[in-house]
Amino acid sequence: MGATSLPPAPVTATPSRPSLPPSLLRSLLALLLALGLAATLGGCSGTTAGLNGFQSPDGRYAFLYPTGWIRAQVSGGPSVVFHDLINSDETLSLVISDVTPESDLTSLGSPVAVGEALRRNVIAPDGSGRQADLVQADARQQDGRTFYDLEYAVHLEDRDRHELATVVVDRGRLYTFAASTNEFRWPKVKDLFQQVVTSFNLLV
Repeated sequence: MGATSLPPAPVTATPSRPSLPPSLLRSLLALLLALGLAATLGGCSGTTAGLNGFQSPDGRYAFLYPTGWIRAQVSGGPSVVFHDLINSDETLSLVISDVTPESDLTSLGSPVAVGEALRRNVIAPDGSGRQADLVQADARQQDGRTFYDLEYAVHLEDRDRHELATVVVDRGRLYTFAASTNEFRWPKVKDLFQQVVTSFNLLV
């Protein structure tokens, strides 16, 4: 798929910038909880070999996750969370939220517009102590559905992180599937994370 590379400078707000519906904001706040979990876990260097498959009990969706990762239970947060046993601040999360049945991802705006709105409102809102740059924003088609693939560089007070996410809307549900790691590890896991995030698929 073609990538749209963006400059790291923040985008100037304009009156026409897209706003996010409450359902999308709730979904991404849950995602932010998962990313916050990653930031609180310690880690050390290590390697990952191979991928395993995960399918939801109802057969609705499936994705790949790295071998050596385990599922974690997060109360009141994402539907699914995995993290690496060795590099425990590397996480994979899926947030599912309800939207109106007629909702369509493209109605929220272009990949860049949605990615920037998420950056401003969820990932690095004013007063959060975080800064974030939208590095890439892509749209792709898979099995007749539109996915937005988003990449962020996130700057915290004591560390930098990198996050990938894919977003899709289907049958009144919004799915946000994301992977997060520290910036030091990003060059080592970039290709793996891209493979994992884009593996997310709706089966029925």
